[in-house]
Amino acid sequence: MKTSAFLYPWDVVGDPDAAARTAALGVRSVTLAAAYHSTRALTPRHPRHRIVTAAHAALLYPSALATRDGNGEGRPLRPYAAGSWADGDAHGEASAALRDAGLEVHTWVVLAHNSRLGAERPDTSVVNAYGDRYPWAPCIAQPATRAYLSALAADAAVRPGASGTELESLGWYGLAHLHAHDKIAGVALGEAAQYLMSLCFCPDCGAGYLASGLDADALRDTVRRALEPVWRGTEGAEPDGAWAAVEKLLGAERAAATRAWRDATARGLQEETVSAVRAAAPDGFQVLLHADPVSYHCGANAGVDPAHILSVADGVVVPCTGGTSLLAPFADARADAVVAANLTVVTGMGGSPATLAEDAARAAEQGATELRLYHAGLASDGDLDLVRQGLDAL
Repeated sequence: MKTSAFLYPWDVVGDPDAAARTAALGVRSVTLAAAYHSTRALTPRHPRHRIVTAAHAALLYPSALATRDGNGEGRPLRPYAAGSWADGDAHGEASAALRDAGLEVHTWVVLAHNSRLGAERPDTSVVNAYGDRYPWAPCIAQPATRAYLSALAADAAVRPGASGTELESLGWYGLAHLHAHDKIAGVALGEAAQYLMSLCFCPDCGAGYLASGLDADALRDTVRRALEPVWRGTEGAEPDGAWAAVEKLLGAERAAATRAWRDATARGLQEETVSAVRAAAPDGFQVLLHADPVSYHCGANAGVDPAHILSVADGVVVPCTGGTSLLAPFADARADAVVAANLTVVTGMGGSPATLAEDAARAAEQGATELRLYHAGLASDGDLDLVRQGLDAL
């Protein structure tokens, strides 16, 4: 199977050995970040640093689309320029070095995940039933946000020398998010409660609910009442992840209406964004989405309908560190699609590089056609040795 490793530009820029070391793993390509959210990242082999702090979501290359002075009230939404963590054309420099080492490069573009945008323009954020805003989560129902995301994707995806792109968080983002110094684990939330806490009640979503036959105020009250047992710690035992639990909390008709609105909103954004990328890209440019086959799920791996998304994109990248069960719905939906199993190979992040060959074999049985390895820049030398051995075994 074709295998690609994830990297950040700062893993390569300033390290003359990085490209050759990555090629020596046995991968054929690299998925290289071109637009990324804020992060603090380890660089365990870099000759100049060990920690890179990317202070906010940014383009990792120079662009006329980017702003340095922010997204003030009344201004059109624009992506941010990077700071010192991606000086100059960091993506372009890293991409050239990787291609010189014989590796194919695909861009990695993070979209609906931007805490700085939410801080500067709180009106763009998802707002829950209690009126709390999620600054990391731009509401994808808002026309200005949708236009911004499509423009960002078209600009960041089609970088010089790139053979394709992988679009992350192209859908709803909700409550689940590793925020700085997170303190939200005091009450355990099952998937049904996560869904309720991720419903947005901004004016655009309110209008969407109304068009779906729902009154936003009544829905908000229903969500609050349904969550009361959660906050008291007396929530009944419901099968985690079952849509039936959401139907029980909201009522089947109301639950279906919220899901239909949100699914249609995400599908429209995905169609618009992929079309924008294809219009900017050369022939043969591959477009993949990081995706989850359960459409009401939120996050970096956008919840999608497999048949729909594979009629729009060339394929998907599917999270498989916890198991390979999410692959089959995509493999069954379209025989010639790319279905890439995303395996974490960083032991300290819960990955298992020692079982890479076995995990890849299980993924193939579930329909995976390719592998993604997260993340060659973050992994220790020992982890990379195990990756090399695993790929050799394959």
